Amino acid sequence: MTALEFSYSIDKLSPSLKPFALRLTKDVEDANDLLQETILKAFTNRDKFTDGTNLKAWMYTIMKNTFITNYQRMVRRNTFIDTTDNLHYINSTDNSIENGAYGEFAMRDINKAIHKLDDTYKIPFLMHFRGFKYYEIADKLNIPIGTVKNRIHIARKELKAMLKNYATK
Repeated sequence: MTALEFSYSIDKLSPSLKPFALRLTKDVEDANDLLQETILKAFTNRDKFTDGTNLKAWMYTIMKNTFITNYQRMVRRNTFIDTTDNLHYINSTDNSIENGAYGEFAMRDINKAIHKLDDTYKIPFLMHFRGFKYYEIADKLNIPIGTVKNRIHIARKELKAMLKNYATK
């Protein structure tokens, strides 16, 4: 296969390689980089490709191996070497401590917001939150199931408005 034919064949395969790269990297930019690196390696190692074999499978293998190599390189980069007498390897992510203050503030605000709800909405909402089914809440409060659903919906809507500072964008 000539260099031009090889180039044309790889160009035709590129669209089918991109979804595989996206599945591996879970990021569009990283997928584009992986695809570009795979094509570069294929061109560089064109002499290792045997005519008559499956070019698509060969390209997928290059991509998978490139991804694994890059991942391992990234993991090694985040590992520190301890130079004490014991010579232990310490992974940098194991030494991080999570600050729970944000979660505590959020829970306090959520509980305050629930407490501010009118009992008409708060009681069905809390029952549903604790695992009761709609029909169980309806039976317990002696109200129609549609009313239960409506009150829970209104409670959620009011809570969302009260807790808009925590909304994700």
